[in-house]
Amino acid sequence: MVKSREWSRKTREEVITLHRKGNGNKKIAKMLNIPRETIGSIIRKFKAKGTVETLPGRGRKTMLTSTAVRYPKRRVEKSPRVTAEELRKDLSDVGTEVSAQTIQRTLRNEGLHARTPRRTPLLSPKNKKSRLQYAKSHVDKPQKFWDSVLWTDETKLELFGPMDQRYVWRRKNKAYEEKNTLPTVKHGGGSIMLWGCFASAGTGKLQRVQGTMNSLQYQEILDDNVMQSVTNLRLGRRWTFQQDNDSKHTSKRSKTAPKHD
Repeated sequence: MVKSREWSRKTREEVITLHRKGNGNKKIAKMLNIPRETIGSIIRKFKAKGTVETLPGRGRKTMLTSTAVRYPKRRVEKSPRVTAEELRKDLSDVGTEVSAQTIQRTLRNEGLHARTPRRTPLLSPKNKKSRLQYAKSHVDKPQKFWDSVLWTDETKLELFGPMDQRYVWRRKNKAYEEKNTLPTVKHGGGSIMLWGCFASAGTGKLQRVQGTMNSLQYQEILDDNVMQSVTNLRLGRRWTFQQDNDSKHTSKRSKTAPKHD
């Protein structure tokens, strides 16, 4: 159906003024160059509503009742990876026929948007507890402390990762809630291993790891890169070297490296 033209308020007021002066619909239509049917519609609306204003409620109505809206909202809050098509089928099974696009629009109106999940390391309960303890013990550290920390780690860059695109339904600023993330593990083909470091002032040196890194190679990487990065980032004489508890980091050989404040 073709959408009808929305005439200006001034034009509608002119129609009512001419009508009150006793002019017929045909004459008003000719005077204002407006279809006769439109003149009749404006006059009927004025007689019924007492106004020529555009009334609220125009446009397409939602096809979901308030009760039906609650179902997809509750479902995505509990299972963010559910798709709009799956929700459509669920609603269809209980007699509510809507499109996947309508469900997407409804969820957006509720503040829920489809976003690519943040990739985070797959952590064991022990890892989570340890990280939480670290956060609690350092939460009151001043900014000066954090400005002097050199963070280091290795990462595997996948050259041929999974090609499928996944989304989660989430609210703003909820990207890193566990249910909204995609846990990753360090495996897969076509990849390179990199060692890198950074501080609050910026990024330090980056080095490719050849083969499988052991404690000896790790020490060589530190010898070649750490002090140069400290100098480049201007961390000063008193700085903190931060690494995780990977076995090659905590071996006896690695622990013999010079300690820093």
